[in-house]
Amino acid sequence: MVQHFLVKGRVQGVGFRWFVHREAAELGLRGWVRNTDNGAVEILAAGEPDQLKDLMLALQKGSRGSRVDQVIEHTLDDSEGAGLKSFEIEGAW
Repeated sequence: MVQHFLVKGRVQGVGFRWFVHREAAELGLRGWVRNTDNGAVEILAAGEPDQLKDLMLALQKGSRGSRVDQVIEHTLDDSEGAGLKSFEIEGAW
């Protein structure tokens, strides 16, 4: 199963991508997380439905120092996750 998430709120500059990376890696998900130009954080994750549900719960809770106002979730076709490897942070220095 492949899910796309867009997290809005105070989620940039507060370690949110690192939080997502840690949570997704612990869950055994494949995919990536990155900041968007409009201040949100975008996530593409592939795994089992239960793993993705657990990630959604973590995203809604957020990291210490963040404020999650909204999580928009879309289910994608499984083919979207075909080339995904271990979970990565995109655009990190």
